[in-house]
Amino acid sequence: MEFKEELIEALEGDGLWTVIAFKTPHGPGRTLEEVLKVIEEAGWEVTFKANWWTADIPYGLIRVDIKKDGREKIFLGKWILGDSCQLLKLENMELEKGRDEFFRMVDSITSTLIHDPVIRTMREQY
Repeated sequence: MEFKEELIEALEGDGLWTVIAFKTPHGPGRTLEEVLKVIEEAGWEVTFKANWWTADIPYGLIRVDIKKDGREKIFLGKWILGDSCQLLKLENMELEKGRDEFFRMVDSITSTLIHDPVIRTMREQY
């Protein structure tokens, strides 16, 4: 990932959520692997990971819950297929704003995914 350093720096920043939007030349599985590699190399332990994508439109959503030194954080990445790996947006968010962004991103993928039991359970957490 060309924006590895920016992501690592953001993970150390304030806010419960680190939210990014990016382009990737890889498919859903490899994209998740690349994100996890950066997170784990930065010393974070992954406690939950999920990757949802649409079949009709080449984009998706990654959620990774992580912890490090007693601190918990949620990584949320909206990805779209492109020619190269490119960071489009990066922001740290507090609980409410991050939660709202997560729901907005889930809804943007497809309304049928909301019937996924994992997403339903995550939504009920908040």
